[in-house]
Amino acid sequence: MKEKSVKRDALAQYLATELQIARYRDYCPNGVQVEGRDEIKLVVSGVTASLALLEQAVQLKADAVLVHHGYFWRGEDMRVIGQKQKRLKLLLKNDISLFAYHLPLDMHSQLGNNAQLAELLEISPTSRFGDDELGWMGQMLNSSVRTVGDLASQVENKLGRKPLLIGNPDQLLGQIAWCTGAAQTMFDQAISTGASAYLSGEISEPTVHLARESGVAYLACGHHATERYGVQALGRHIAQQFGIAHQFVDIDNPV
Repeated sequence: MKEKSVKRDALAQYLATELQIARYRDYCPNGVQVEGRDEIKLVVSGVTASLALLEQAVQLKADAVLVHHGYFWRGEDMRVIGQKQKRLKLLLKNDISLFAYHLPLDMHSQLGNNAQLAELLEISPTSRFGDDELGWMGQMLNSSVRTVGDLASQVENKLGRKPLLIGNPDQLLGQIAWCTGAAQTMFDQAISTGASAYLSGEISEPTVHLARESGVAYLACGHHATERYGVQALGRHIAQQFGIAHQFVDIDNPV
């Protein structure tokens, strides 16, 4: 059977529409960040376009790499030196395209990081909050998860890592707010919406005091751990949509 393929530019256009990339004021370009070969038969997905992920993509003979964290972030050094040079050189030498989607992948209503994390943790989304509605609100579907401690256990079981919990484990759960990745700065907005607990990937020093003073629990669940699922869902989606091959590669990251 002949392998199916999709044109690079056709895939980019499809993803631009599906993820509504023009809607977001982002910190990096969304879409094709590095142009490789025109025909794509195999897409390798991962959270971050690290050298380790790219090396795996080369070994797997990928035509394109699909990630959440790509390159060319606002404010970064624009020079192609050091690790950036090594990463770009590997992509260009092997004619591999790099597709990267940051906020659009966080926010997609079915395929996004927030949506996929909610599905994994058995949370039913009910509303959104914050700039560009980046924060999500919802309620537990699993009736056995009744307290903040139960929620922390659910996170540990589903994500394979113990979250850092700031708050009372015996506190009963009401509305749960969440935003994957480094969204600790949205905690005060989550508190204002009436959340009883807030989940994100990272935590900062002021976050601890805010959780203690507000009585709203904070769960730091891991930046990488909370953002493994959107890019997998997106990879599976385009594989089904275009009949091409897809493989997710998880480069472990303890942060």
